[in-house]
Amino acid sequence: MQLYNKLSALERAALIDEAGKDRITISFYQYYKIENPQLFRDKLFLEWNALDVLGRIYVSFEGINAQLSVPSENFYALKDQLDSISFLEDIRLNVAVEHDNKSFLKLKVKVRNKIVADGLNDQTFDVTNKGVHLNAEEFNKMLANPDTVCVDMRNHYESEIGHFDGAVTPDVDTFRDSLDIIEEDLKDNKEDKNLLMYCTGGIRCEKASAYYKHKGFKNVFQLEGGIIEYTRQVKEEGVENKFIGKNFVFDHRRAERITDDVVSNCHQCGKACDEHTNCANEACHLLFIQCDDCSEAMENTCSTDCQEIIQLTFEEQKELRKGKGNSNKIFKKGRSEVLKFKK
Repeated sequence: MQLYNKLSALERAALIDEAGKDRITISFYQYYKIENPQLFRDKLFLEWNALDVLGRIYVSFEGINAQLSVPSENFYALKDQLDSISFLEDIRLNVAVEHDNKSFLKLKVKVRNKIVADGLNDQTFDVTNKGVHLNAEEFNKMLANPDTVCVDMRNHYESEIGHFDGAVTPDVDTFRDSLDIIEEDLKDNKEDKNLLMYCTGGIRCEKASAYYKHKGFKNVFQLEGGIIEYTRQVKEEGVENKFIGKNFVFDHRRAERITDDVVSNCHQCGKACDEHTNCANEACHLLFIQCDDCSEAMENTCSTDCQEIIQLTFEEQKELRKGKGNSNKIFKKGRSEVLKFKK
């Protein structure tokens, strides 16, 4: 019985090309007490692998967080499978704004302690006591209210390339970092201001809204379905769009363009740019913004040191990495002194 992906990304990419079928990229989440996450995980893998689903899915005792792609012809079969699970019946599926058949190249269903790394002790507050969900039109009205503080609950590298007009965008590396910063900044306005939050698909705001209500905030609101669902409503219902730039996504696409506005710059030369890349040096792999000119000049690397390293043979590069652990520090997103034009 196959319970794990056995194909490499390159092998899967070739199969996708050979199949020649359009795929749909979707995401969804649900907080729910799952008694046996491992058993549920195995069930999902078997059923989704049969439907040629690819993606990154986290399962835990607190629920599920899924980002995946499925062949268009299997979409309704996937929907029927989700509807057969009681707590996922009629779950809202956030459909991507821009489709890419290779948004995901493997099926990874992982059991984690939490479906979002929030660093919170959920035993200290009621995670079901959430803020008020707003659709796109309601969100726009609340955003225009002078008594509203709109906060982007995403990380710096996400909000840098796109955000709602007038939103507070904390310069943080993790979701957990933003929680304390926002509470401190708004500590004197817990009762007289509307706290309006948004994120990519809604999952971070779901937990954050309950956390802030626990911390004494009286008027807590969140954008239901996040930026992804907001954009769908803007397009299909004619709602005025208040989001500018790109929406960062966690798959091979890296971002979906919402408007033509470019609100960020190349981290190497300062030119207007909103294209993220990963440093070609596998021992670095830094995520940063790089324009086409710098990409060509620097060979898709973040620094001259990394550019020199990629000229070496594979074996020479491997020898340089020998004995060095893959510390999380080398995967910092956009945090490096070599990036002279990082805001």
